[in-house]
Amino acid sequence: MTTTAAPATTTPAGLEDPGRRPRGLTWTVLRLHRPALLVWAAYVLLLAGWLLWLRFVTLEQARTKLPGCPLSESDCVDAEALITFGDGVSTAATLIAYLTYGVAAWAGASLIGRELERGTAQLAWAQSVTPTRWLVARLAVPAALLALGTTVLFLLYRELWAPKHDMYGYQWYNPDPMVALGPLTVAYALCGLAVGALAGLALKRALPALVVALGFMALFHVYLDRNTRWLWPTERLTGFAASRVPNDAQHIDLGVITEAGTRADDVLLNCFGAEADESLSACMTNHNITGLYADVHPPSHFWPLHLMATGIVLTVTALAVTAAFWLLRRRTATH
Repeated sequence: MTTTAAPATTTPAGLEDPGRRPRGLTWTVLRLHRPALLVWAAYVLLLAGWLLWLRFVTLEQARTKLPGCPLSESDCVDAEALITFGDGVSTAATLIAYLTYGVAAWAGASLIGRELERGTAQLAWAQSVTPTRWLVARLAVPAALLALGTTVLFLLYRELWAPKHDMYGYQWYNPDPMVALGPLTVAYALCGLAVGALAGLALKRALPALVVALGFMALFHVYLDRNTRWLWPTERLTGFAASRVPNDAQHIDLGVITEAGTRADDVLLNCFGAEADESLSACMTNHNITGLYADVHPPSHFWPLHLMATGIVLTVTALAVTAAFWLLRRRTATH
């Protein structure tokens, strides 16, 4: 009695067992936008490496006392390394603070706009993927990668900033450090993603969506930079303290109070910068001034200001995401 072996079955190429490889919407998004993922990973790795180099190499060179220097210890530093370090800190803050523009452009032009323009999104909807699931995947996967990358960058920048931020004359209240020193970096990146997605859904074309998303984020970013100082009450200094406001405090308003009880913003009076209480009193008497005032944000106000700005950006992000889903449902419900 003989038995006949069953013919071996072969699986056509491209139809391998789906359990042996990644699948689902997450894998689709990663595969479809692989170039953007690689660019983002390279950007984060290169910038992170540069931040570490500035912190542990350039900064240490700037701190090293020059051999045989006859001057005081504070003067015996490597000036060239100090300048390089300061320029690096400034440039790194700018690269971190403004990466949201690239995110917005990519989200509007490629992530959403191009798929709608070419019809690939409509093809997915016609199969087993609902429009809502499609958009959730298009937002959730990039959002997770953006949050991870930007968190690494702002933590490294804080490490770079912490040791000796007064070495380069760059203060916490400057626009770029205000963003780069905390989670506001993450919020801006997510906002760029949401605004870009909304622009792509609204316009359904890559190039117009890119322009609109970039334009909105630029205007929003500049507006918030200029108005962050007003998001938290200032601290008022009077008398001698008002005449000697420290450099690490953000000056909001400086002025004098006259005998008539009025306030004047003439900060050019010699009373500001008085070296002692006696000279301050004499100056005030000569100019019929009864008091000095200075409204400032001390360094302790960084986190209140930063977190208030972060809340505003996240609110705009939530509104953009809500509008994107509403628009998607409205359009797909009519088909």
